[in-house]
Amino acid sequence: MPEAPRLSLRVLATSDVHMHLLPHDYLTGLPSPRFGLTRTASLIAARRAEASACLLLDNGDFLQGSPMGDIAARPQSGRRSAIHPAIAAMNALGYDAAALGNHDFNYGLRALRQALSRARFPVLAANLRMHQGPARWTLITRRIADQHGARHIVTIGVIGFLPPQTVDWDQDLTGAIACDDIVETARTALPAMRAQGAQIVIALAHSGIGALEPSPRMEHAATALAALPGIDVVIAGHTHEVFPGPHIRAGPGIDPIAGTLAGKPAVMPGFGGSHLGVIDLDLTLAAETGAAPALRIAGYKVRCEAVDPALPGLAEVTRPLMRAHRATRRQLGSRIGRSAVALSSHLTLLGQDAGLRLVCQAQRWHIRQVLKGTRWQDVPILSAAAPFRAGGRGGPDHFTHIPPGPLDLRHISALYAFPNRIAAILLTGSDVAEWLERSASLFARVPAGARDIALLDPDFPAYQFDVIDGLRWQIDLSRPARYRVDGSLADARSRRITGLTFRGRPLAPDASFVLATNTYRLASCGLFSPLVRDRPVLVKSDLLCRDVLRAYIHRRRQVAPSDLPAWRFVAQPGSSALLPTSPMAQPQDVLAHAAECAGETADGFRLIRILL
Repeated sequence: MPEAPRLSLRVLATSDVHMHLLPHDYLTGLPSPRFGLTRTASLIAARRAEASACLLLDNGDFLQGSPMGDIAARPQSGRRSAIHPAIAAMNALGYDAAALGNHDFNYGLRALRQALSRARFPVLAANLRMHQGPARWTLITRRIADQHGARHIVTIGVIGFLPPQTVDWDQDLTGAIACDDIVETARTALPAMRAQGAQIVIALAHSGIGALEPSPRMEHAATALAALPGIDVVIAGHTHEVFPGPHIRAGPGIDPIAGTLAGKPAVMPGFGGSHLGVIDLDLTLAAETGAAPALRIAGYKVRCEAVDPALPGLAEVTRPLMRAHRATRRQLGSRIGRSAVALSSHLTLLGQDAGLRLVCQAQRWHIRQVLKGTRWQDVPILSAAAPFRAGGRGGPDHFTHIPPGPLDLRHISALYAFPNRIAAILLTGSDVAEWLERSASLFARVPAGARDIALLDPDFPAYQFDVIDGLRWQIDLSRPARYRVDGSLADARSRRITGLTFRGRPLAPDASFVLATNTYRLASCGLFSPLVRDRPVLVKSDLLCRDVLRAYIHRRRQVAPSDLPAWRFVAQPGSSALLPTSPMAQPQDVLAHAAECAGETADGFRLIRILL
């Protein structure tokens, strides 16, 4: 019996590039050693050259995430008629296909369609229902030589998915699009793809690595998706993690050493061009009666390769970006006002963040103007905001530090990184207390007398940690978290928030408050959804929060927000916790607690020991 033909196929993958196209940090005005697709492009070129057959795929969130993306999406930018810089870079790299991510919808459908109109590769979203939307899947053919030199035409199916919550996160999309369950969509689509000739199927899942067993409308569905018969390879994303790698824990269906989900080869290549996913497939081709030859995966090697900061950018990808780069830098240099104090997020997770307070002040100012003359004008206004640049998966450079002095447009982007829109909702005092309780779930439990406990829950992103300006409170870390990051109750008996006061008096549970926030917080899913459901929405605007911030600073010309913390941890003598923060942070800067330096982490964060 003759030996079955054996073929080799390399799959290269990027994900969550977030408009980090060049190795430049627009928020600091300095070169970036960590990010930049043009540098990743050099690694892509090298890995392509090693393979006889190769696919290059992207897994979504490529249109939003840096000021270049913000400016490219503005109608007044003059760039709407030009090719979008992300698409120009991806065309130059010769991507074979890309999936849409949830953040690609942040600027609205018109901007999305305009950007994608010049793409020379198929853009995919199988679980998206949208008029004149992207394709659900695509079939890619390759002529690949076997071990004897004979060439075979093979057909690879590539299908894309995005989180079903996308429509909820961007409220202005309601009614214009719908997103279905990822796993259920795949069950329906896979037989159709096979019937059209797909011999293997690669899933571009803009979705995190979650439970093996599917649940309705799960956000992190990559593992459950991989378990479906008919899925051969999974590219995961959305959570900005690196897989395979040591930071994702092993679990049912998850092997972070072998790089498999439900036994299928899988990668998640970081974000911002930090890593390149590489999957080498060893395929066998066997004839089947009455059907196209069956292509089976006989073996695989999976890795996520970090991009060396010393790697130069690829010239043919860099060149088409330079005009947009220069325009972005020029616009970001526009002067807005001045700050009399430093605006730093180094200690934001200890309540010290003058920049966050400035955002809260601007939101309150705007909502007060909007409600003037309405029945709500005399209701006290509180203001909630979360830190967007607080380390985490963004690394030790992912903090804001603006020295006293001039404030330019780039500083506004640093203080408010996402294109959220201003909103306001009517809440009771008990609602407000519960809002803070949900935020306090960011912190790990520190039992009495425990030493050097990691302060933060690594699965809880800082952008879910709302601080409400206008109140005072304490957080009791000896008690377990009341909520999980998905908003479900973890311990119904536990409450961490104590001593909550408004204007020096205990907060009345039945008191009425207007909470200035953003439309992302009004989503019907996520951590805060039970608190916004059925509550009166007083303001829901198309105005971006960062534009509110810019108007507030411009009107005042000089601002001087305080970084005195509105909250502190309840004293626990003999207990301590470790906060990972910027290498620029100093223990003596901590105001509410005694603190000392406790070294550095392997990935470059400074550890500050908080003496509770």
